[in-house]
Amino acid sequence: MNFQVTVLKILVSYPDGFAVMEDLKRDMAILATSGREWADPTKRLAARVPDLDIFSHGLVERISGGWQITPKGRAVLEFMETLPATPEPIQAPLIEQAAAPILAASQVPPLRQPVDRAKRRRERRREARERARMNAS
Repeated sequence: MNFQVTVLKILVSYPDGFAVMEDLKRDMAILATSGREWADPTKRLAARVPDLDIFSHGLVERISGGWQITPKGRAVLEFMETLPATPEPIQAPLIEQAAAPILAASQVPPLRQPVDRAKRRRERRREARERARMNAS
């Protein structure tokens, strides 16, 4: 799990991008124990911007007992998430470019919907039960 990316992802999920330290610690503990489903994607995102430093690049600010993501932080996170997978890591100057508009709204690819594996598993089980009932009749 990459700490820098995880902090950005947590903060962007809060209203106004601000979270107090207790909330950050709680969310970080939950994600740290979630296994590879969280660790692998954050490592891939971090590999796209290897010189990422959320504080020195001004992506996160420390204010009144918590941290807040800046507009530049939101832009860099969006840049990392929409960037196609490349074999070469992105260099630090691109962090500055990420703060500028990345793509026109019409060019931004749609984000993938989160996969709810438990829901898919329940649906498959329900379908299997229905097939078994139909075959038993």
